[in-house]
Amino acid sequence: MASHDELEIERKYDVAESTPLPALHELPSVRRVEQPVEHTLEAVYFDTGEFTLAANHITLRRRTGGDDAGWHLKLPVSSDKRTELHEPLGTDRNRIPERLLARVRVHVRGRAVVPVVRLNTRRVVRRLHGDNDEPLAIFCDDHVQAERLAPEPATESWREWEVELVDDGATLLDAADALFAAAGIHRSASASKLARALGDRSPQAKPSPQWTRMRGTAGAALLSYLQEHVRALTTQDPLVRQDGTDSVHDMRIAARRLRSVLATYRQLIAPEVASRLCDELKWLGSVLGTSRDIQVINDRLGLLVGSEPPGLVLGPIASRIGSQLGNDSAAARLSGLEVLDSDRYYRLLNDLDWLLASPPLTDLASRSADKVIPGLIGKELKRLRRAARAAGRLDDEARRNLALHEVRKSAKRVRYAAEMAASVRRKPAVRLADAAEQLQTILGDHQDSVVARDTLVRLSTQAYLNGENGFSYGRLHALEQLRAVESDARYRRAIKRFPKGFGRG
Repeated sequence: MASHDELEIERKYDVAESTPLPALHELPSVRRVEQPVEHTLEAVYFDTGEFTLAANHITLRRRTGGDDAGWHLKLPVSSDKRTELHEPLGTDRNRIPERLLARVRVHVRGRAVVPVVRLNTRRVVRRLHGDNDEPLAIFCDDHVQAERLAPEPATESWREWEVELVDDGATLLDAADALFAAAGIHRSASASKLARALGDRSPQAKPSPQWTRMRGTAGAALLSYLQEHVRALTTQDPLVRQDGTDSVHDMRIAARRLRSVLATYRQLIAPEVASRLCDELKWLGSVLGTSRDIQVINDRLGLLVGSEPPGLVLGPIASRIGSQLGNDSAAARLSGLEVLDSDRYYRLLNDLDWLLASPPLTDLASRSADKVIPGLIGKELKRLRRAARAAGRLDDEARRNLALHEVRKSAKRVRYAAEMAASVRRKPAVRLADAAEQLQTILGDHQDSVVARDTLVRLSTQAYLNGENGFSYGRLHALEQLRAVESDARYRRAIKRFPKGFGRG
């Protein structure tokens, strides 16, 4: 079986050994029921010793027998839907395919993944067809023998039915529910065969942390925002490992938001905790940012070269830019992947989980969000204005570039602080966040121009050493300098219009 992914939509039903088969042909849209085909299946399920995957409703197994033998990783989408990833069996029964491991490392975090359950199943399959004989669903009558391998061995046997859709069609599943319920048969109490096999060791749902009941407080507003972006961070982790489009950018933005908001609202959390997390999130963001920044400059210079008249492009400019920055980006990506497999990164994820589960809130965090948050945003606005005044006093280009970069960082802090405040005062928060984002975008273009010019100097020096013509590098540098002047002018207009405070409406 080749590697592939699919969406699994199914429901399971508990039945006794003596339960007669349902009248499947009575289901709506079903025109034909195939003759039964029997399979003998063996599945070994893998997890950590703490059943981390099961706690996240994820199953990882190696199954032999049937028409889909191989490694299967099932990731939850909803109560009925799961994304299922398939990999070939391979020759080593305990060697989990790397593609599947990459999808769950954000959960297992360096822990050993070992066999925990073995299932032997006698499966009788009946395929259901509709009009024009198109396949609708698969009905499986499973007789299961389960052996829990760890921590305390245990065995259990049962029978269950499973209806899996070939294509999305919830009405057929609802009709199956009704047909079976009429015979006294109901949905399985266990979410999966694995959960049933684990028995009393199956992870229980964690209670909601106490802060979720602190409605209207500054602490609850902060933690709700942090929870959203911790989820964004962990969602992007497997996508970064797969080199998914924009995944590095999205993961870095999540890290930035977390760090920025922790810094702005640090008075709501024990200071040593906020400081440590800010340091670690800064480290993660810088690692993630390296390859992304290189790619941005590569794309920027590529477009600039492409817009030049052919007669003004002297030498292999485009290929030199693409080759050098491509190599730099690839090296930075490898470094980033090493970081995602490091103990330091896993400790950061554990610390973020702990923060959300048992936050060390200060007394200020228990006060009304509407009274606390505006004052903390006001401090960020003062910080931004100080940075803008400092930049405005400088004429030296190099020093002004550095000062504008500080303005940009202050604008990001204001933007993310205002985003968090949207649940408290929506209109002024959105207005302030939009203005800060516009300022951030303008100064981001300015900073990209600064980095692009530094890159062009480096590339032109190498071209000179290679005996190549450096004219085009100088021309591109001049064009980038013009773009920086234009960005600076747009910044001057934007900072004059920037909101003076965080009002009520």
